[in-house]
Amino acid sequence: MDKPTHLFLAIKSTIFLLFFIAITSWLSSCEKSLTQLERIRKSGILKITTRVDPTTYYHGPNGPIGLEYDLAQLFAKRLGVTVQFSTTANFSEILKQIETGKTDIAAAGLTITKSRQKKMRFAPGYQKITEQIIYRSGTKRPKKPEHLTDGILEVVNNTSHIESLKKLKQETPELTWTVNTTLDTSGLIYLVEQGLIDYTVADSNQFALIRRFYPKLYSAFSISKPRYLAWALSRSDDNSLYNEVTAFFKKIKKDKTLDQLIERHYSYVANLNYVDLCKFREHVKSRLPVFQNIFEKAGQKHELDWRFIAAISYQESHWRNKATSSTGVKGLMMLTRSTAKQLKIKDRTNPYDSIFGGTKYFQMLHKKIPERISEPDRTWMALAAYNIGFGHLEDARILTRKRGKNPDLWLDVKKSLPLLSKKKWYRQTKHGYARGNEPVKYVENIRSYYDLLIWLTEDDQIERQVMSAYYPKNIALNIKGNAL
Repeated sequence: MDKPTHLFLAIKSTIFLLFFIAITSWLSSCEKSLTQLERIRKSGILKITTRVDPTTYYHGPNGPIGLEYDLAQLFAKRLGVTVQFSTTANFSEILKQIETGKTDIAAAGLTITKSRQKKMRFAPGYQKITEQIIYRSGTKRPKKPEHLTDGILEVVNNTSHIESLKKLKQETPELTWTVNTTLDTSGLIYLVEQGLIDYTVADSNQFALIRRFYPKLYSAFSISKPRYLAWALSRSDDNSLYNEVTAFFKKIKKDKTLDQLIERHYSYVANLNYVDLCKFREHVKSRLPVFQNIFEKAGQKHELDWRFIAAISYQESHWRNKATSSTGVKGLMMLTRSTAKQLKIKDRTNPYDSIFGGTKYFQMLHKKIPERISEPDRTWMALAAYNIGFGHLEDARILTRKRGKNPDLWLDVKKSLPLLSKKKWYRQTKHGYARGNEPVKYVENIRSYYDLLIWLTEDDQIERQVMSAYYPKNIALNIKGNAL
C-alpha cells in the first residue's frame, strides 16, 4: 500500500473519530438539557427507595403490597413508566440516597421535620401521625417522660424519634436512651414484646398495624405533636419532578383516591380487642388444624387463598362445624337453608360440604358484583353480600348514589349500609329493612383475621430480622417457635 493511501486512511479515521466525539458530546448535552421528569419518562423507569414495613412496602401472599407501594404504582401509571423499587431498613441510607440523587423519590413513611427540610424537599403530606412510647402489659405504664428513666428505652438511628426525644430532654434532663443502628422500629417493637427492652418509640400508624400481631403491647403517650408523612425528593433547581408529584397528591386528595387507599390499609385494624386477638390465636392452634386441609383444597379449586376462606369461616362460626344461629343458619360457613338448597347441600354441618359450598357461594356473589368495580373493593362488597344478602347490598349502593357518593367505592358504600336500619332510608329501597351495621363490622373483622392468618402461617419477618441481626448463624433455621 503506498503512502497516499495510508495518509488517506489516517485522515478518514481521524475524521470519523472527531465525528463520533462530536455526536457523543451533542447527545450528552441533549441529555443534560432534559429535565429530571423528561429523563424519567425517556428511560421508562421511576426509581423509588422505600423500606420493608407494614406501613410502606412488604410482600403479601400475592406479591408486593403496602400504602407506599400503591401510591408509587399510581404515580408511575400517571407518568407512563415502571417503578424500580429498592429497599433498605437503614434510615441513613434512605436519606443519603435522596441527598445524593441516587434515587428519584424516597417513599418510605418519612416524617417531615425542620432538620430534614434543610437537606431535602418534601411533597405534600399524605398522612398525619404522632410518635408514641410503646410498652408491654404487665409492666407499669409510663405516664410522662420522667417515668422512662426506670427502664431501657431504645430507638432507631437517624429517625425523627431522636429529634423528639432531644426536645423532651430539655425539660427532662435525666431522660436517656440507646440508639440502635441495626434494627428498624418493627424490630425494636419485637424486643419490647419479648421483654428484652422496656420501651421504644413508634409512629402511631405503624403501631396500629403491628399491635394486632403483638396484642400485649400498648402505647403510653405521644412525644410529638401531630406530624405528616410525605415523599422526599432531593433539593434541586429542577422542579419538574417535584411539581408533578405535588400535582399528583393534589389530584388523589381531591378525587378521594388517597382516602380510599388509607381506608384500605388502616380503617379495619382497630376493630379487634385484646380478648378477640388472644381467642383467635388460641383457636388457630386448637381448631384450625382440624379443617385446614379442607380450606386448602377449597382454595385450590376456586383459586382463592385458603386463609381468606378460613377467615370468613372464623367470622361465621369460630370454626365450629355444629354452629347454629338463632336465625337458623348452620355450619362452618353458616349457610342458610335456601343457600344450601341452591348449592345442593344436604347436611350444612358437614365440614367438607359447608366449606366448599360457602366458597362457591362467595365466588358466585363476587361474579355478580359489576366488573368495573376494582379490587379490593369488589371483594369487600362480595363479603358484605355474603353477610346481608346481595339485594340489600344493591340497595345500599343505590342509596350511595342518591347521596351523591360513589356506589363503586367500598369507602362510600360502607357509610350507606347502616342507613338500611333507618326508616327514612329503607323505605326508599326495594328490599327494605336490614341491620346495615353488621356487614360493615363483618368485612372489617374478616380483613383482620385474614391478615393475622397470613402473619401466623408464614415466617415472622420481624422475628427473622432480629435473629439475623443478633444471631446470624441461625438465620437459616425455622425460628418461628412459639409465635402462635
